[in-house]
Amino acid sequence: MIKVFVTKQSNYPVKTPYIKKKLSDFLTRNGIVSDAEVSVAIVGEKRMHEIAWKYLKDKELHNVLSFVPSESKGNFVYPPDGKIHLGEIVVCYQEAVREAQEENVLIDERVYELVEHGALHLLGVHHEE
Repeated sequence: MIKVFVTKQSNYPVKTPYIKKKLSDFLTRNGIVSDAEVSVAIVGEKRMHEIAWKYLKDKELHNVLSFVPSESKGNFVYPPDGKIHLGEIVVCYQEAVREAQEENVLIDERVYELVEHGALHLLGVHHEE
């Protein structure tokens, strides 16, 4: 079973059950069949800047960042519970809103697209910039 934990820094109007269901289905379609956990955080611009500086040493405002356990907590050792801890996905809500407006899509859709992009990184799929 895949567990998706979603936290929101503020009371952002994001449909948490929608993100949990779609992300769980996405991970299953992409080969995660064991017990697994992934965390998603919806944060504001200030917090996203803080995270980018802490982990990337840059001042860019990112729309999404993702961290496998070894990136965020040092050398990772899988716990005895047998669950795969995929990592953390962080989405900047204000950036998602701006992008949704530019692309003329629903905010929840854009937030989920960013979550899925972050999940691909957790699965080892990266893009060239």
